[in-house]
Amino acid sequence: MWRTFSPMLRAKPGGFRMWMPNMPITLISASDATATMPAKAVFRVLPKMTKHEIKEYLTKIYGLPVKKVNTMNYLGKRKRLQTERKMVYWRYADYKKAIVSFDSSMQSVGTATNLPNLDDDES
Repeated sequence: MWRTFSPMLRAKPGGFRMWMPNMPITLISASDATATMPAKAVFRVLPKMTKHEIKEYLTKIYGLPVKKVNTMNYLGKRKRLQTERKMVYWRYADYKKAIVSFDSSMQSVGTATNLPNLDDDES
């Protein structure tokens, strides 16, 4: 007597699919907006991510007003190590760098450090 609990949970072709991102986006640097330039941030992403996916990721998950995305692909560095018996070679993973320009409505990217006031008078 097998029963299904919900018809929505059954896998069927063309059914409802939800995209859950498992692609890491790492913030490298960010700069606030000036009078002539919008706020920008530089991210390190997987090479398979497209500009559209990066924009949708930041817009829908974090609610950021993304205006433009520029990307650059980098090959992983190759390293060599001489041991007593042999040479060992390895390569770091490839990555993509994404430079994201935000809309003019975003003036600060929020990376400033807020330190508490340390007054000597309060003891």
